[in-house]
Amino acid sequence: MTEWYYAEGQQRQGPLAVTEIRERFQRGQLTLDTLVWREGMGQWAALRQVVDELGLQTLADASTASSTSGGFDLRGDYAAIDNGTAPLPGTGPLSSPYSAPGTTSSDYSQTVQGGEVVYAGFWKRFAAYLIDYFVLLIPSWIVGAILGVGIGAGLGAAGSGDTAAGVIAQVVSGLAGLVISLAYYGWFHASAGGATLGKMAIGIKVVRGNGERLTLGRSIGRYFATILSSLTLLIGYLMAAFTDRKQALHDLICDTVVVDRWAFTDQPQLQRRELGAVTTVVLVIGGLLILGGFVVMIFAVGVIANMAS
Repeated sequence: MTEWYYAEGQQRQGPLAVTEIRERFQRGQLTLDTLVWREGMGQWAALRQVVDELGLQTLADASTASSTSGGFDLRGDYAAIDNGTAPLPGTGPLSSPYSAPGTTSSDYSQTVQGGEVVYAGFWKRFAAYLIDYFVLLIPSWIVGAILGVGIGAGLGAAGSGDTAAGVIAQVVSGLAGLVISLAYYGWFHASAGGATLGKMAIGIKVVRGNGERLTLGRSIGRYFATILSSLTLLIGYLMAAFTDRKQALHDLICDTVVVDRWAFTDQPQLQRRELGAVTTVVLVIGGLLILGGFVVMIFAVGVIANMAS
C-alpha cells in the first residue's frame, strides 16, 4: 500500500494511506495547494498535481464548484502537464524547503531537536577510525619521509653527527604527521557534515551534545583531547562502549557526541542502529590485518630467538 506524507507548516505529517488523504481533503484539512510526497517522487508536489492518482478529481470539482469566489480551475494545469510546459517539481511557485527523502542530502547545518537520536557505538567508531587511519597513512608517510630525508641530508652536510641528524629528522617527521592529522580531523569535524571520510563511509558524524555543529576551535580541542584517551591505555576510547550516550573520554571533555548522520535532522527515521555492510566489511578486514600483524610479530620474535641461541 502506498504511503503518503503532507507538509503542515514546517512539519511533515504521515505516513497516511490514500483513504486518509481523501478524508482529510473532504474535511478541509488539506487543500489543492498542500504539498504532498510519496516514495518514488523526486520532489514534493502540490496536491493539485496528483488528484487523479489519489482519486480526488470528483472531490476537487465539488470543492471548486462550491466556492463562491470561483475556486481553482484545474484544466490549465492538466493542459500544461500534457504539453510539457508545467514547471518541474521543486521549481517555480511550487518550490518547497522540503526535500524528498533519499533524493537530496540533508542540510546538516540546521539542527532539528525533538527527534530520536541514535548514538554511534564503539564498533562503528572503530571502523571509521580504521578508514581514517589508512587515509592519513600514505600522505603522512610521504611528507614525513621527504622532510626527514631533506633535514637529515642538510644536517649531515653541515657536519652534524648521524645520531643527532637522525633524531631531528624523526622529530620533524612526527610533527609533520601530527599537523596533517590535526588539520584533517579538525577541518572535517567542523565541516557542515561533521564527519571525516571514515565517518562518512560508516554513516556517522560528530556534533555537540545538543546536536549543533562543532566550531573549528572545539574540533581542534577535541583532537588534542583524544591524546588523553590514548594516555589512559586506551580506556578513554573504550568508554564509548559503556557510557549512556556512547561518549568516549574526549567526548565528555568537549561536550560532543558521535551519532548517526540523520540524527538531529528533519528525517530521523532514516537512522540505522545495525552495523551495516560497510562497517562489517571494514571490521573484518581490520581484524584480519591485526591478526596478521600479531602473526608476523611472533614469527619475528622466534627468528630473533633462534639467532641468539
